[in-house]
Amino acid sequence: MQSYWIQSVADQTTLERREVPLPEPAAGQVLVRMRAAGLNRGEIIAGHGLTKPGAAKPAGVEGAGEIAKLGAGVTGLAPGARVMGRCAGAFAEYALMDAREAIVIPARLSWEDAAGIPLTFMVVHDMLIAQGHLVAGEWLLVTGISSGVGVASLQTAKALGAKVIGTSGSADKLERLQAAGLDVGIRTRAADFCDAVIAATGGKGANLVVNNVGGSVFAECVRALAFQGRLATVGYVDGVLKAEMDIEALHAKRLTLFGVSNKLRSAEQRAESARGFVADILPAIADGRIRPMIDRVYAFDELPAAKARMESNAHLGKIVVRMQDS
Repeated sequence: MQSYWIQSVADQTTLERREVPLPEPAAGQVLVRMRAAGLNRGEIIAGHGLTKPGAAKPAGVEGAGEIAKLGAGVTGLAPGARVMGRCAGAFAEYALMDAREAIVIPARLSWEDAAGIPLTFMVVHDMLIAQGHLVAGEWLLVTGISSGVGVASLQTAKALGAKVIGTSGSADKLERLQAAGLDVGIRTRAADFCDAVIAATGGKGANLVVNNVGGSVFAECVRALAFQGRLATVGYVDGVLKAEMDIEALHAKRLTLFGVSNKLRSAEQRAESARGFVADILPAIADGRIRPMIDRVYAFDELPAAKARMESNAHLGKIVVRMQDS
């Protein structure tokens, strides 16, 4: 079968297309004929931690397709079922999924829609619901809101009844996100948004902040938090991994700071997050309250071009690759 492999060299990642054997599902796994797969900055962009320097590895971490074969002990799923989920090596004709994370695709979704959901919305579930405890009427601030995670955070927060402020360097992207419910857009790529957030929230600050940008805006995110506010750190597009910590604000405002990553989670912990997503967010996707925002769909042969678009930061929402014959 055809499969893309990714390697990190110096300050860039490179893709290589290979012919490799068809994988065989182990106990607890399903083999999926991939129909589409989503791109994720953490893997594609060098320095984001998911692709370490060294030998090449199968590329892709999420996708959608049809179950081709069940591993031993798998129940509740059948060959031919349409599923989406996290899976290593998703940029391939076939890939393996942990059966506990194989999610049946709602009938209204296309392959491309489904491929852009699993990793992004499970991360959002972790940030907004499992750890962030966002509720109706609260204010969410998302830095770098035009990213896949940023847009999904906006959509999920609106489904929860929250109000959303987003930052972006693009006025056009902020304007387009108003149709998805963005309440306040702040055009900036700098750490200068606290005053605007305080003003928009009636002097109180944001109840929850999603920091997609990194260390260069971390201190500003802390300043923008309300009393008992929560700060989720999920990305570092800026490459800045150190930041000022205002201990007095942390103490006086009783703040909660947390990270969002699957790097050190066990398989069961990842499966638990999938179950949380299915219970809390998937119903809104299934009935159309949340509609995945797909920036652009590329053919399988065009994965390098899709990677270049992500590296350019031109996209709004998810970039997806469609496999042949889908």
